[in-house]
Amino acid sequence: MSQIHPTAIIEPGAELAEDVKVGPWTYIGAEVEIGAGTEIASHVVIKGPTRIGAHNRIFQFASVGEECQDKKYRGEPTRLEIGDHNVIREGATLHRGTVQDQGLTRVGSHNLLMAYTHVAHDCVLGDNIILANNAALAGHVQVDDYAILGGFTAVHQFCRIGAHVMCGAGSVVLKDIPAYVMANGNSAVPHGINSEGLKRRGFTAESIMTLKRAYKTLYRQGLTLEEALERLQVWLLDEPALEPLIRSLRLSSRGIIR
Repeated sequence: MSQIHPTAIIEPGAELAEDVKVGPWTYIGAEVEIGAGTEIASHVVIKGPTRIGAHNRIFQFASVGEECQDKKYRGEPTRLEIGDHNVIREGATLHRGTVQDQGLTRVGSHNLLMAYTHVAHDCVLGDNIILANNAALAGHVQVDDYAILGGFTAVHQFCRIGAHVMCGAGSVVLKDIPAYVMANGNSAVPHGINSEGLKRRGFTAESIMTLKRAYKTLYRQGLTLEEALERLQVWLLDEPALEPLIRSLRLSSRGIIR
């Protein structure tokens, strides 16, 4: 049975699984769907069209599914979709998409969005991502699996953050960060491979060594991006872990950090 506080406002048309918990003075709009086991604290605002999966935790004062801040937005019925087992902390803001893109902002599963983080319109987040306090993603940003963005990191619109990236606190990201790379600064620059994070996630010593070699090929041998990609593509036959790096380089539209 749902545990909905009597002061919460649930608009007609909202669909909540039977065991959803909703705290006091929370507002849930008409076009919102919330999956099983999700817990919503007090003073949360959720508007739609928004679909939230199972076993998420949303803390107080979060704003989820609000219309975006893009000046081109004219009230179109765009969407926000959130997967399962996410934690969205105090004051976080997640906005719906725009028709100029796919009309969708999407957040995967098992992510931690710490206090006061911002996910703007049309962002696409994968799984197992951490956005530390006050990290902010502008519109159309893509963040791949296991990336970590330190507190107060600001990411420019249309940038792509590759899988397993580690970005230091206070960074300003103006170009794409390839998979596995550690970055820091204003503007963010590369500082090697996120080897410690890869060890924790079970990457072998041999895979990490190959990724370090790939980093040197990409950044320290004076090669063009296409020349570096040709070499990495050859090594891919023996080391599948290179695939996310190669993919992030090929998908880059803004250019990579240097």
